Amino acid sequence: MSGTPNLKQARTMMETTREAAAILGKSGKPRGPRTPRGSMNSRAAKAGLQFPVGRVHRYLKRGRYAERIGSGAPIYLTAVLEYLVAEILELAGNAAKDNKKARIIPRHLQLAIRNDEELNRLLSGVTIAQGGVLPNIHQVLLPKKTTKKGEAATTAAAQK
Repeated sequence: MSGTPNLKQARTMMETTREAAAILGKSGKPRGPRTPRGSMNSRAAKAGLQFPVGRVHRYLKRGRYAERIGSGAPIYLTAVLEYLVAEILELAGNAAKDNKKARIIPRHLQLAIRNDEELNRLLSGVTIAQGGVLPNIHQVLLPKKTTKKGEAATTAAAQK
């Protein structure tokens, strides 16, 4: 009777096949998250960035900006892009909060960019759709300030 498994062996065989079926899909390939082989980190993860370094590298190569693209160029460019986006989003979030809104709309982007001196210079030739313009009233159009006669006489004497 050594050829036929006993009840205990049959149960353990069934449990192992169920475990194997849970791990393996219909095709026999493992389901779920893959186990890392060695240290398979993306270049963005290695550089501590959120933006994709590989995609920027591909765009640099396909753009034909140069015959050859170094390995550091896409990392540097990705870091610069990520910094600019973070800066604009921070300022736009502040503009949205000032307007008591929870979402950033193009108007908030416009206000953020145009109120920042450096970003305004960088994006001076850019038109943002649905952005509007900065609120601005020319000084000539504002009503003249009226002063009392007593104050005007003392200021005139002080100027002489």
